Amino acid sequence: MRRRTLLAGLALPAVARAQGAYPDRLVTIVNPWPAGGSSDGVARILAQRMAMDLGQPFVVENRPGATGTLGHNYVARARPDGATLLVGTNSTYAIAPHLSALPYDNAAAFTGISLLASSPQILCLHPAVPARNLGEFLALARARPGGFSFGTSGIGGTSHLATEMLMAMADISMLHVPYRGGGPAAQALLAGETQVTFIDLITALPFLASGQARPIGTSTARRAALAPEVPTIAEAGLPGFESSTDFAMLAPAGTPEPIIRVLASASAAALRAPEVAARLEAAGIAILAEGPAEWPGYFSREVAKWGGIIQARNIRAP
Repeated sequence: MRRRTLLAGLALPAVARAQGAYPDRLVTIVNPWPAGGSSDGVARILAQRMAMDLGQPFVVENRPGATGTLGHNYVARARPDGATLLVGTNSTYAIAPHLSALPYDNAAAFTGISLLASSPQILCLHPAVPARNLGEFLALARARPGGFSFGTSGIGGTSHLATEMLMAMADISMLHVPYRGGGPAAQALLAGETQVTFIDLITALPFLASGQARPIGTSTARRAALAPEVPTIAEAGLPGFESSTDFAMLAPAGTPEPIIRVLASASAAALRAPEVAARLEAAGIAILAEGPAEWPGYFSREVAKWGGIIQARNIRAP
């Protein structure tokens, strides 16, 4: 997991605001996904704490649609004054640009404030699949090309790209069945409509406890703290495999640097607050808190990684 960055040397949020570096008005954090998902939870937890620390109101506005790009487009066109922000995921800021033409320049439309946090996914099988671990499943899949179906949150989502990377690295083929979100994809696995699915950790935990789904691998480089018994996919037989759902806070390009510094400091302080850290970690979300200096390098690596997989796998948007 990436190291936590403390963003040392930034001005304290309250002091910076008092000096006029931040607008004293309602701040809207746009979540480009429906309410109730992981990104919505991260955005609302942050909004609550940042409002407390900065002494001004923060609200979360859900603008879902088009794999997150509708919300991104809204923020890209917003006035760059710190009053409209975005909590996005890598499925939109790193993956979506490779799949279709966007109404905004993804590389130039935003300024990175913070890479906030990351959530692992668990590779799950339906209990009827006669495999107890990743090695046994891959052997079955190689013996039956196209004989298994995998559900995802939709074309271009992190669960989809993680499975494409798995198939490329393991030299297997499966049938893709896209759903309208991670929740429906998980329910399809439980119902036996599909046989294998990457499910966000917090969503997967009750299914694993009840035996409704069988875990065979964790997508991240380290085992998940809430499911330490599940080996990583890398250690289970595919060295180098790593995937996660990453959450980032962005602002429209052109937002003044003093405002970016205040927001970076405030978001890092919020993530380090004990009650915020406890809530996120209880949801299986690992805190990163990497700031503006780290954003360009991370963004470039993430875009290149998923772009390579999309090109190699010939993935196209519907």
